[in-house]
Amino acid sequence: MIVVTDYDPQWAEQFQDLRQRLAPHVADLAVSIEHVGSTAVPGCAAKPIIDLDIVVAEDAAMPELISRLTGQGYRPEGDLGIPGRDAFQAPSAAPEHHLYGVVSGSKPHLDHILLRDYLCQRPDEVRRYSALKVALAQRFRADSEGRQEYSAAKGALVEELVAKSYAARAAGEP
Repeated sequence: MIVVTDYDPQWAEQFQDLRQRLAPHVADLAVSIEHVGSTAVPGCAAKPIIDLDIVVAEDAAMPELISRLTGQGYRPEGDLGIPGRDAFQAPSAAPEHHLYGVVSGSKPHLDHILLRDYLCQRPDEVRRYSALKVALAQRFRADSEGRQEYSAAKGALVEELVAKSYAARAAGEP
């Protein structure tokens, strides 16, 4: 079974710790290091794994970012099916987390921050999303295939919420 837990305020602290570990190695490349995903949304149930985006100003900075992260023990995984981002497997000695390199203003970057910010302002949507994740986590195994099935099963709601986050932005709403 996939583990999805209630929101834990320590996730924000864990993000800060990870950001402090990464910042010295990418500070001159990164526009920002963002806490994204469900662990960044107060009140949202989540798999207890911190998601981070290292945001760079332009695509030309990505090879250097990849090189520096590789030098810190991260393993590049390509885009994992989402064009416009680079995913990295964390070093075994580091706390478990998901790390992505994205270009500022790119679709993967905007999808992450707009969804996060949208959910932070809408507790009803957080409850809806959390309930789905808890229910799905009980249906799928915690192996690679089960995690893919879990992600696919929540995909329709995620797409709906991302679309709503773009619409809210266009309307000038938080």
